[in-house]
Amino acid sequence: MTAGPVRLTGGEAVVRALAAHGVTRAFGIPGTHNLEIYRHLTAYGIAHVAPRHEQGAGYAADAHARVTGAPGVAITTTGPALLNIAAAVGQAYSDSVPLLVISPGMPLRHPRQSTGLLHEMRSQSEALRNVAAFSHRVSSMDEIGAAVARAFTLFRTERPRPVHIEVPLDLLEAAEPVGPVRLAPPTAPAVPDAQALAAAADLLARAERPALVLGGGARGAGPQCLALAEQLGAPVVTTANGKAVVDEQHPLSLGVSLHSPAVHKWLASRDVVLAIGTELAESDLWADLPPLQGQLIRVDLDPAQMYAGIPANVALVGNAAATLDALKVVGGSAPDERHEEAAALRTTRDDETRARDAVWLPYLEAIRATLAPDAIVTSDSAQCCYYGALPHLTLGPQARYLHPTGFGTLGYALPAAIGAKAAQPDRHVVALSGDGGLQFTVQELATAAELRLPLPVVVFDNAGYGEIRDEMAARGDTPLAVDHARVDLPALARAYGGHGAVAHSPDELATLLARALTTPGPTLITVPEETA
Repeated sequence: MTAGPVRLTGGEAVVRALAAHGVTRAFGIPGTHNLEIYRHLTAYGIAHVAPRHEQGAGYAADAHARVTGAPGVAITTTGPALLNIAAAVGQAYSDSVPLLVISPGMPLRHPRQSTGLLHEMRSQSEALRNVAAFSHRVSSMDEIGAAVARAFTLFRTERPRPVHIEVPLDLLEAAEPVGPVRLAPPTAPAVPDAQALAAAADLLARAERPALVLGGGARGAGPQCLALAEQLGAPVVTTANGKAVVDEQHPLSLGVSLHSPAVHKWLASRDVVLAIGTELAESDLWADLPPLQGQLIRVDLDPAQMYAGIPANVALVGNAAATLDALKVVGGSAPDERHEEAAALRTTRDDETRARDAVWLPYLEAIRATLAPDAIVTSDSAQCCYYGALPHLTLGPQARYLHPTGFGTLGYALPAAIGAKAAQPDRHVVALSGDGGLQFTVQELATAAELRLPLPVVVFDNAGYGEIRDEMAARGDTPLAVDHARVDLPALARAYGGHGAVAHSPDELATLLARALTTPGPTLITVPEETA
């Protein structure tokens, strides 16, 4: 028997719908207009983490989604709060992260002419529609549940992207009879058609120089990717979001090195390239890839990727794991010289940047030796991360490395580490950042201190924006606005209620990091780059 209508406020209808879809934690900041949502969170079993800025809430929810596989949820109030989270929404869109942002909106009958209502803006929905997959402004009480179900249907069936749902203020507070919760329908993983699978299997079976390129869309297909690589003897290179889908210490792994000129040349010479869950974008390649000499097979849930960037010769539209399970390659070869080829290519790749990367390598080795195999590392758009940790901090498939690719936001690492640690409190989590990026969201040290979860924050300090400083110098420009007065970041961490120290050597960093992993609250460890 179907349950009859129950009388709920719009705020309770929102929370009921989230709980029905399995949401157990939300991130956000209460404000005047969203209190009716907050009133019901505890009763429906939804825990809450309160960052100090909505951008931090977005990054934390993003990381929570990446490490759990379930959509991250953030709650804002109207106007400036919603715009504060827009950068995080843009990052989630770029990195295909299922992020649900819930906000109040102006009342249903609010006039288009400005009236000066608190937090009033011309159109919240229009603003978010340009950075999210969609922005849904509901117009009735029953539509609230439908909007949440729509979001979860997208997360389950399409390329996951962020979604915004706006509930008008008068609907949030009004109490009306509401029917049963509407749930996103169950779905099976999408699989390509048989003809495309057969064409791809034939190309791979006959390949003499195969290669695998793995992106974030291959995250749920690690065992299948490894099995196919070993069957074909195909070296594997990953994007930043695909880091450690295959163990980076495996003899066939080239790690995160799509940006390497040597890897560009090698990839262009392959007779068959299988790209799984990747855009093959400029943010992955850092340059234009030379024209491929062979055939490109693409596996992606998003059909648009088949003709975007480098067009596919064979298009396999579907879920990565389900597609590889259905891809029956007969034969293939795995000669030992392929292992030797991969090892030589790794050496050439590292030789290209050995002098530049030398400042970070000993410290990254100390970090890797200290962390557990299933550690989570969150990263920022900092030189120590994209030049240092992405290619050189080798991780296995038990670990996760969360990096803001594509959109390239600053300030991701610290709030993302909070979200990851909230989701997985028993795993080692460490944030890795530069001093410039950290200060975009440094106030989240207060959040980490309040949660009392052990959270090391390792900051390579070059007193400014090192990348932009170097780019200005390379152009022959006089550096401007990139050199900053050095901040005593460890003292700032202590002021927020955490701990702070300076590491002048890799051994000192290892000692401080080991202690921080068991010390409640954040421990900010600065590595001055002039002494590194």
